[in-house]
Amino acid sequence: MPKNSFGQIYRRLSSKMLDLVVKPRVLGDVPAEEPKTHVCYVLQNYSRSNALVVDGETRRLKLPAALEPLELDGMTEKTSVFFLQQPDPSALQHKNSLPPRLIRLVEYLEKHPHTDIKIIPVTILWGRSPDKEDSLFKLLFTDTWATPSKVKQLINIGMHGRQSFLEFHPEQSLQELLNTAKTQHPNLSAPTYIIHHLNQYLDRQREAVLGPDLSDRRNVMHSIIKAPDVQDAIRRESTRSKISMFEAERRAIGCIKEIISDYSYSTVRFADMMLTRLWTQLYDGVEVHNFNTVRELAKDYQIVYTPCHRSHIDYLLLSYVIHRRGLMVPYIAAGDNLNLPFVGQFLRGGGAFFIRRSFRGSGLYTTVFKEYLYSIVSRNTPLEYFIEGGRSRTGRLLPPKTGMLAMTVHSHLRNKGKNKPLVFIPTYIGYERLMEGSTYIGELQGKPKEAESVLGLVKTLRKIERIFGKVHLNFGEPVFLDQVLEQHNAHEITISKNEDPIPAEVSAAVTSSANEILEKINNAVVINPVSLISLILLATDKHTLDAELFIKQLDTYRDLSLALPYDQRTETTHLSGEEIIRYGLKLKLIKRVPHALGDIIAIEDGQAVLLTYFRNNILHAFIMPSLIASLVELNGIISRKDLANIIVTLYPFLKAELYLKWTKEDLKDAVEHYVDAMLKTELITTDKSGDLHSPLPNSEAHNQLVILGASVKQSIERYYMTLAIITQRGSGNITAKQVEDLSYLLGQRLSVLYEYNSPEFFDKPLFQSFLKVLTQKQYISTNEKGFLEFDQNFANVAQYANLVLDDATLQMLKHITQFTDEELKQALEALAAQNAKRRLMRKSKKK
Repeated sequence: MPKNSFGQIYRRLSSKMLDLVVKPRVLGDVPAEEPKTHVCYVLQNYSRSNALVVDGETRRLKLPAALEPLELDGMTEKTSVFFLQQPDPSALQHKNSLPPRLIRLVEYLEKHPHTDIKIIPVTILWGRSPDKEDSLFKLLFTDTWATPSKVKQLINIGMHGRQSFLEFHPEQSLQELLNTAKTQHPNLSAPTYIIHHLNQYLDRQREAVLGPDLSDRRNVMHSIIKAPDVQDAIRRESTRSKISMFEAERRAIGCIKEIISDYSYSTVRFADMMLTRLWTQLYDGVEVHNFNTVRELAKDYQIVYTPCHRSHIDYLLLSYVIHRRGLMVPYIAAGDNLNLPFVGQFLRGGGAFFIRRSFRGSGLYTTVFKEYLYSIVSRNTPLEYFIEGGRSRTGRLLPPKTGMLAMTVHSHLRNKGKNKPLVFIPTYIGYERLMEGSTYIGELQGKPKEAESVLGLVKTLRKIERIFGKVHLNFGEPVFLDQVLEQHNAHEITISKNEDPIPAEVSAAVTSSANEILEKINNAVVINPVSLISLILLATDKHTLDAELFIKQLDTYRDLSLALPYDQRTETTHLSGEEIIRYGLKLKLIKRVPHALGDIIAIEDGQAVLLTYFRNNILHAFIMPSLIASLVELNGIISRKDLANIIVTLYPFLKAELYLKWTKEDLKDAVEHYVDAMLKTELITTDKSGDLHSPLPNSEAHNQLVILGASVKQSIERYYMTLAIITQRGSGNITAKQVEDLSYLLGQRLSVLYEYNSPEFFDKPLFQSFLKVLTQKQYISTNEKGFLEFDQNFANVAQYANLVLDDATLQMLKHITQFTDEELKQALEALAAQNAKRRLMRKSKKK
């Protein structure tokens, strides 16, 4: 029998045997097949089984087969694959030699400079656990950085055949690599340079999946406790508390144990299996957008995932998605309120480390935590934390909490030049139903926040029988730390010690990064069916709408978003209006009321307040067309110039509230684009002079315009209410805190009296944000006694209310904001008593 035939039979038998136990998961994109292209695959370590796996997958994916001959003009190679680490059979010891096939291919290309060979690097992983320094089990039974022996490779196949991963990386031109070797590295032979280049490349790919080598928990604890800065903190604790050094060190060890993660790949694998079942039972699907950006960045950057925080599910969901798509699960900063019995240890095994809500009064804890974070950053381990700090109760993004961000930047600058550049990945998470929904509404309406507990977790798990629709993860445009530091002239700053303060330039860069991350989370918004239903029905007086008009309104919103997306990362449902209604009925969020003159769609009983959460998820994406619609409809006719001037005045307040993306310079262009889009849909019209007209009253287009314009009105009414309070009390007669408290009380009252059905209407951070912008724009200032002062410029802001609010609303707000001194005193005393009662209730619950 010819030798080649025997080889083909051997390959086929071996492939069939491997197929019985090996089912690799292909990560990333599959290369497109190009006709008349010479392709050769590159594996890092010599392994016949790896070559067979690649061959099987290339055949299954209809790519050029790895173990088929590589046919060149005048030359044929037996297979289309070579190994970078090629064993030298002639050496007495196990040494690697230059791959003979690569040498022959290089020699061929030198003789045929107009020919090229596309090489495709391939990574194969048997299991995905990173190394630990003293874990013999992991070193034996999981894929690590070492080249496996034949015995270990057999164990890998047996143990991890169903947990193996394969990734085809982007093709590279062998001719270009050859030219680079000759021109830029003349002292090296071309094959040597090519091997070095590809080894480095595949090492980076491998690290993105496995993560860096990890020390075990005990070794990390030892390195932290012996760090010079921690030793200094222990000495200070000994002196301050008048205790022995031994006792002070014991306290430091206690802090480390309280904080530190205990990453376990077995925990991750167990979680992967359990969560796969959970998502299948809980959701109709988990849709992921723009993950390829993350995959590419993970090769050369330290990744810090900075998602919005909607639910406790966020922790599990994001780690699950990252793991399933072939990257290392990040270390997650979790609040110490989640360090519950059993739950805490499970989360630690999945990469969580715990952080106190406040570091105040504990210098030793602060130093220990910073040193632990520095140890994570210095190993280029991916991180994850929620930029808002806590979960949003309203569906809007919360103001950023910059503590973790500042400490991350501090650690990065401590290790500057030794680690990878750092990039933040803003991540939008969007649900269609929330487990915690009713709890959030209760808290907004004044109920004390429920402390996390095992009993609370059990209650939540009881809801698993319900269907929660789809969940979306959209990875936003990255924020590169080095670029932000350079913008603030902080790119050359380094930090040498744990205790060194952050310079002012770096602090400014941290604040800028935080706001940019929030804006880019909003840019990555996913406009799903539930959020569209909420946005439209909550804009109607009785939360009902004629079915036909509702369908047209849904189609208009969807078409507007697709034609003029809020951002290039924005994702919009492609369901039609009819399909969206069917979807809402399935989730039992809306109901159809049959009627002889046409069916009516209404929000299900008890769901209106909950739906405000999902409306607020996407409110920013429609706020500009809503503002335009509101101004045109209220005024009937308005010039483009007046429209632009009013929007420019109001925009800073909306930007601060909703983290909108437009700068002052590009705002007018954005307004023009939206006006043009609304003209095309005939929501508004124009005349020869260019003035904008509202459609005729009671027409279908007018009804659509009214609904679209309603979305912005709550924000405008809230602004005017606060302006009216300040104006009514007069300059120098009320403090910012009193304005916030009064606005909060009036918001509550309005919500009850006028059926706003929107607890976030009286959310205190919104009033604080408004006052902050008024101060930044110098409309108000605070005098030495703490009272707010203002001049005529402040009145000029208030006068625009006539152009953005109707007469009835203006009269109502003027009436409700009239206070005598005695009424003001009584209202503030009542609120103070209410807050004191809540604090007592929280304390009693903790006990």
